[in-house]
Amino acid sequence: MSQHKPRVFSGVQPTGNLHLGNYLGAIVRFVDLQADHECIYCVVDMHAITVWQDPQELQRSTREVTAAFLAAGIDAEQHIVFNQSQVSTHAELAWVLNCIARIGWLNRMTQFKEKAGKNRENASVGLYDYPVLMAADILAYHAEMVPVGEDQKQHLELTRDIASKFNNDYAERIAELGLARTEDGGFFPLPEPLIKGPATRVMSLRDGTKKMSKSDPSDYSRINLSDDADTIAKKVRKAKTDPEPLPESVDGLKERPEAANLVGIYAALAGMSPQEVLNDFGGKGFAEFKPALADLVVEKLGPINAEMKRLLDDPAHIDAVLRNGAERARAIAAPIFDDVKRIVGFLS
Repeated sequence: MSQHKPRVFSGVQPTGNLHLGNYLGAIVRFVDLQADHECIYCVVDMHAITVWQDPQELQRSTREVTAAFLAAGIDAEQHIVFNQSQVSTHAELAWVLNCIARIGWLNRMTQFKEKAGKNRENASVGLYDYPVLMAADILAYHAEMVPVGEDQKQHLELTRDIASKFNNDYAERIAELGLARTEDGGFFPLPEPLIKGPATRVMSLRDGTKKMSKSDPSDYSRINLSDDADTIAKKVRKAKTDPEPLPESVDGLKERPEAANLVGIYAALAGMSPQEVLNDFGGKGFAEFKPALADLVVEKLGPINAEMKRLLDDPAHIDAVLRNGAERARAIAAPIFDDVKRIVGFLS
């Protein structure tokens, strides 16, 4: 009898310039989870268009994220890799869940306030409703676990609230149809967050108090997965630091965000703790530490960079991977949504 493997769902937006933060914060964990989970990984192109995207650039970025998944070690044959827009259940279920979610819940979402800024009246409805589509992404597959960064934790809590309300609102109907899937008689399981990993927050190389971001105007703020060895070495060399040598213990990093960030990156890539890194480099200056860090980044990202380039030279292969993944994703999501339609009373 085969052991049950928990189903994991997660997605990455195809908005260009995948960087070290995406790799350490998400993709490394995606790869590791494959050993003892059933994994569904989605390139969330529908989420991407909640803000304007150039259509050709969106297609290129969708392939780039897929190439990064494959190059980093995600097995698209044993697990599922697809792009969101190829599976219509995401949009259809999102509408049903829109009718379950409450405006008051969405008004509390801090990420919308941050992304919309002062001009929130001019933000798209899609950006406001983004968390409900995210809930549909997860619930369409009855995913049990979702690897998320701290910035998405609130959205996952909303997903759980929406699932709970659906289960409660339709409890009698779910029982009548014999569609209970959870121990307490609900239809949707409440997904658990997986917030862990070697470095859930990689910070900017130009400002250790800000998250590494693809939207930062300075390319020197991040190490892109597409950067070659010389570019990586140059960016590490130019990374902002302070004049003090590295401390002997992690306590000495508390008021030194740039130093803490570089030590954290080294630790994550080397599979060490920050203290273990300081055991090797404590008391030494950045003139000695930075070249060692650059060598390590090149060693880890170089093979991924080369494989990404090889894959991107064959877009037809990437498209075939996505089509195959979408077909397998539909096979899971369609029956679940058919049950949702029966539960809410749609004729089919």
